[in-house]
Amino acid sequence: MGCDTVDVDAHAAVVVTLLTRAGCSMCERARAELAPLCAELGAALDVVDVDTAADRELRAEFGDRLPVVLLQGEEHSYWEVDGARLRSDLARLRAR
Repeated sequence: MGCDTVDVDAHAAVVVTLLTRAGCSMCERARAELAPLCAELGAALDVVDVDTAADRELRAEFGDRLPVVLLQGEEHSYWEVDGARLRSDLARLRAR
């Protein structure tokens, strides 16, 4: 799994990226939390496996603290999804 797009609204201006790797149970839990939240708020969810991604720098930068959630390409949280904060930030971005 290099890059997997889940529940993407083609017109979504907001992108949440989940950095993950195969066999990471915390990553699967984060994906399960993020998918409905992104769908509800109209954000695109991209899931990227840092071990197989074309961008090798992702593994070097984030590989030791997966899962990592990026919002619009910027680090938002790691190890756990901060649902309340993400919901607030997504709502704010969607309102723009």
